[in-house]
Amino acid sequence: MKKRKLDVVVISDVHLGTFGCHAKELLQYLSSVKPKILVLNGDIIDIWQFRKSYFPASHLKVIKKLISFSTKGTKVYYLTGNHDEFLRKFTDLHLGNISLLNKLVLPLDGKKAWIFHGDVFDASINHAKWLAKLGGWGYDFLILINRFLNWCLARMSKEPYSLSKKIKDNVKSAVKFITNFENVCTDLAIENNYDYVICGHIHEPKIEQITTEKGSTMYLNSGDWIENLTALEYNNKKWKIYKHAPNEVLKEDEEMHFEYENELAEQFITLLKR
Repeated sequence: MKKRKLDVVVISDVHLGTFGCHAKELLQYLSSVKPKILVLNGDIIDIWQFRKSYFPASHLKVIKKLISFSTKGTKVYYLTGNHDEFLRKFTDLHLGNISLLNKLVLPLDGKKAWIFHGDVFDASINHAKWLAKLGGWGYDFLILINRFLNWCLARMSKEPYSLSKKIKDNVKSAVKFITNFENVCTDLAIENNYDYVICGHIHEPKIEQITTEKGSTMYLNSGDWIENLTALEYNNKKWKIYKHAPNEVLKEDEEMHFEYENELAEQFITLLKR
């Protein structure tokens, strides 16, 4: 496979160790790119929901792939998020080409990119962590049901459907939270003269130029590898959102379908045993 050479790749919210993680699809994407800089913007490993009974080989392969980037010359920045906040006690750690940080200011062609996960602006995380963790488990269960639903729809040659997106679109508080989150991030970026502000956390991929009476900045969100399967790519002084085709890995090959069916069945069984 010929790899695409890129200046910067940003991914976030992979949630390795959960049922909803699309590790195989992410592995295929990572195998198709050769970035000079790779930013892992939080919630890569889901320590909140980690269980010894569920960490498939595909999830481990993603970790090995991320480490292999650093051995081949790519500068890797791991920025901590709320689901991998355990790592924050080790921040400002530098091992070869790998750096563990809470936030990052990255110079790009004469401009400055301010990169962080974004959970610091989430009141539910900071003041009711138990509720946030409970919501995380519920979200994981919803995503698992959604994956099974989409598998059934694919068998009937129908378009995939997102249950969580439907819920978000119909709940005003969720829409308001996302808007407030974006406003806080962009206001602070403008105040501190950052040309780009790059976040994760809310699982909403986006690129938007924001202008207020105080100035202008570009807001970017890398999305996630649970539902959207997206990444941010920077090359030739331009940003774009990469979106992985939902069934790109699962071709019409009978062996692949059989493997996917078994994986879904095992996930349901594991969940029921909790």
